[in-house]
Amino acid sequence: MDLQLRGKHALITGGSKGIGLACAKGFLQEGARVTLVSREQGHLTTARQELVQAFPGSDTRIALYSADLRKADAAAVVVDQSEREHGPVDILVNSAGAAKRTPPDELTPQHWHDAMDAKYFTYIHMIDPLVKRMGARGAGVILNIVGMGGKAPSPTHMPGGAANAALMLVSAAMAAAYGARGVRVNAVNPALTLTERMQEGLEAEARLSGITADDVLKRANARMPLGRVATPEEIANAVLFLCSPRASYISGAILSMDGALSPMVV
Repeated sequence: MDLQLRGKHALITGGSKGIGLACAKGFLQEGARVTLVSREQGHLTTARQELVQAFPGSDTRIALYSADLRKADAAAVVVDQSEREHGPVDILVNSAGAAKRTPPDELTPQHWHDAMDAKYFTYIHMIDPLVKRMGARGAGVILNIVGMGGKAPSPTHMPGGAANAALMLVSAAMAAAYGARGVRVNAVNPALTLTERMQEGLEAEARLSGITADDVLKRANARMPLGRVATPEEIANAVLFLCSPRASYISGAILSMDGALSPMVV
């Protein structure tokens, strides 16, 4: 199926690794242009090399910006520069930032503040300027990669789960607020996905349970009705569809991607 993304400009935060990088590969394969944003320039450079190797000749369709999106001013600069240098952003995919998983007895108030800065505000700082620009242009798509932690409570993911729950609400509310202006907003909630970031969660759960991280992964796989956790590419496939004109009547949706683990889809 042609997703009708050729020539579109997709800005992907957290685009240098994991699900964000998998999304970048998908957009390039569909003929789109991608702008990747990450805090680490080194990670961005490595990501570009991997993308160009996978898609020879795509280097002119890849832009890189290093920024700490926890800071609103830094996010605004990225938006201004990317649109000035590469044209209006048609699609925003938020995949940057993650709250550190921490056993309950190790939590402090600072952990809760850090979680909101790391996940919630990194998304808000990109959504706020771009949803307004998209609304003024009469078109645009925003896709927030959130996480099942906002729906399914976890003892080691309370601060991050609170940030995720807030992002689920924002995604649905923004869809209602800007739908009449041509902007669609959706969210995808992955469960455990085979990324580098997942390792941190496995280690925190291992400390809490007194077992090894490998044992935690085996238990996670065993709990999944599909028999395994997701791959970044599987999450990216759903993201691309939701960002495409093929999903033109889907807005305000919160898609759970947990392999049927949860009893219902919000």
